[in-house]
Amino acid sequence: MINAPKGTKDVLPEQSYKWQYIENTAREVARVFALREVRTPVFEYTELFKRGVGETTDVVGKEMYTFEDKGGRSITLKPEGTAGVARTFIENGLASSPMPVKTYYITPAFRYERPQAGRLREFHQFGIEIFGSSAPQTDAEVIFAASSFLKKLGVKARLEINSIGCKTCRAEYNRALKNYFAPHIGEMCETCKTRFDKNPLRILDCKEEGCKKFTFKAPHITDYLCEECAEHFKGVKKLLDNQGLEYNVNPFIVRGLDYYTKTVFEFVSDSIGAQGTVCGGGRYDGLIEQLGGNALPAIGFGAGIERLLIVMENTGAAFPEEDKPLIYIAGMDNETREKAFEIASDLRGKGIIAEIDHMSRSVKAQFKYADKLGAKFVAVIGGDELLSGEVNLKNMTDGAQDRVKFEDIYTYLKKGV
Repeated sequence: MINAPKGTKDVLPEQSYKWQYIENTAREVARVFALREVRTPVFEYTELFKRGVGETTDVVGKEMYTFEDKGGRSITLKPEGTAGVARTFIENGLASSPMPVKTYYITPAFRYERPQAGRLREFHQFGIEIFGSSAPQTDAEVIFAASSFLKKLGVKARLEINSIGCKTCRAEYNRALKNYFAPHIGEMCETCKTRFDKNPLRILDCKEEGCKKFTFKAPHITDYLCEECAEHFKGVKKLLDNQGLEYNVNPFIVRGLDYYTKTVFEFVSDSIGAQGTVCGGGRYDGLIEQLGGNALPAIGFGAGIERLLIVMENTGAAFPEEDKPLIYIAGMDNETREKAFEIASDLRGKGIIAEIDHMSRSVKAQFKYADKLGAKFVAVIGGDELLSGEVNLKNMTDGAQDRVKFEDIYTYLKKGV
């Protein structure tokens, strides 16, 4: 037997309706926030992620699925959604569109990491990306879109925000971090030692316990923000305050990707273990220019669907009921099964969920199967029904039966819905 690769997971028919619910909720939130869908390839040239995500990140350094294609080109399965959307924005000339350009996506992504609860090697994201606006209200809008999405799903998560500044103030902050970490770097992990020279801000994102004891007392970026970044962060917080959205300023949120600037945020749940972030994002004003476009501000977020499912199931969040057949039409022989097929086809064409027998079951077995499917009505077509053109419709909830002409079944069912 061949099993699914480690870190991947099948979505079975009895589970898929939960996925559809989350995806439909994402699309509805996107609609009311005037976001339009963008779809990008599952794989991109590796250089896109090296330049966009950052070579000092764990994603690029350790987790990407990278290979050479038959033409000798380095290709990577997308490890996140933002870089691909940014590439799409540049390549397709969307900078000439009226600003802002507001997009969303639902996409698979791939990272080679140790599988655990809510963290798989193939996972799925709902993401938002908005290009062209540097205004604090755009940051607030993205955060509110994430909050609205989680609330509609019944997911309780606390909002944590931070500002990691721009190139100007971050240069001073990086010097402060180096001065602070210099006496301790010999006791820290090899990854942090590499980050110390290349990008000391990344050290704050380290998950190693031996490093956390040092990062806990590190200087806070908010003490080093330039006037512009400080005012921007103040504006974001004011908008959140005005709308009553509670948050906590967490100076250790830097996110795991190099492209972030200014506002960063996470929605964190305690229902998924140590890896509690169910949605995270922030501003990335330098990414478009970094990838070869003209300088343009942008902001977005990503939410992991697998993690959301775990949180919802762990907390008893309500899923809608899975769609079930409204009617099961049972036949007794080839001729009556053909009539059942004909009636079911007509009902399906009118939007009714109808099911018939495909396994030549007995009538008794068909009733049991219809009950297992959750069908509300069952009709049995035999020789007498073919002659009369009428059928008994049995309500499987209360046992009531009505005699209905074949051509009136649709009208009857619509009245009983």
